[in-house]
Amino acid sequence: MRVLEQIDAKRQSLRADIETLVDTVSPVARSLELDKNKLFDEELRKAITAAGILGLGTPEAKGGSGGNTVDQVIALEVLGRKSASMAVFCVVGFLVTRLLREFGSAEMRESLLKPVIRGEKQASFCLTEAGGGTDILANTKTTGIRNDDGWRLDGEKTWVSGAADCDVLLVVARTSEHRTRGLTLFAVPSVAAGVKVERLHTMALNSYPSCVVTLSGVEVPASAVVGEVDGALKQIMTALNGERINAAAVTNGVARGALEVALEYARSREAFGKPLGQFQAVQHRLAACAVSIELAWSAVVEAAKRDASGDETDVASGLAKWASSKAALAATDVGMEVMASSGFLEEGLMQRYFRDARLHVFAPVNNDMILNLLGERWLNLPRSY
Repeated sequence: MRVLEQIDAKRQSLRADIETLVDTVSPVARSLELDKNKLFDEELRKAITAAGILGLGTPEAKGGSGGNTVDQVIALEVLGRKSASMAVFCVVGFLVTRLLREFGSAEMRESLLKPVIRGEKQASFCLTEAGGGTDILANTKTTGIRNDDGWRLDGEKTWVSGAADCDVLLVVARTSEHRTRGLTLFAVPSVAAGVKVERLHTMALNSYPSCVVTLSGVEVPASAVVGEVDGALKQIMTALNGERINAAAVTNGVARGALEVALEYARSREAFGKPLGQFQAVQHRLAACAVSIELAWSAVVEAAKRDASGDETDVASGLAKWASSKAALAATDVGMEVMASSGFLEEGLMQRYFRDARLHVFAPVNNDMILNLLGERWLNLPRSY
């Protein structure tokens, strides 16, 4: 039960509709089976795109479903509870659609943005490299070199979500030596000559692959540039804050899902003649988790509202991301302890929540880096990195 959230009837209906859709298309048993076998839920993807969920935040005039970041986090929290892999697919989708609608050319909005929203194409965002994730200015080694007809791209990106099944890669490459004005964003067809994609073997979010993308002499036309040449840093910073807000919503959904499963078990499992939930030690830990989740969710909604209003969200997105990831760690730890051996069963949800929660301590940005940013930009302390 959400005691702090205040959303209107339309958004309450959105939440209920998405819950019904997921329960119908991909019930728990099916979702767990796909996760166990590391298979993407194509049927749920089709249902989600058909329902217009990937169009949330994009105006109808640009082919979207309208709404804003608040609508996105409502949808993502549900998906985090029901299928975190599909939720991360949507986080990537929202990041890509934001970049394309705000910086893509008119031709890109027709050939890429609208097909992605409709589910006709899939896209991935290629930023992180083996030598660095957050410190992109110092460690972006992928290069874009001008040639007569456009650009030649060379380099390697890692931890690229969904690249194994996508149609277009949004690639950040260094195109000049200037530290801050030297990065450019390119839209690269995944089938272009010189593109190689390899799946990484991970322990969580099994139904949505993380990949290494290698670009070896990839030729793209001048029209592949998204936004301005050498202007990618400014373009992606606001989008990355939005990604943190959306990732926080997913993590909050994981946390709430774990709490719901633990509560159901605590109410029904008896020990010494009474339900586990009647024992004060168990009750206190579950109540503490509920408080953390609720407070974190209020931070997510507030950050989403600020993003929708066009306000700065570097601090608000960091608060939401840190609080939600910590709430998810606590809820899944307590859930595992309350359920004991039952939490270890593959046919149960707790083990999946436990694994999926771990990613968001360091993705899409490490929690220690979040605290660095909060110390500098919120508490006005000297920069620590």
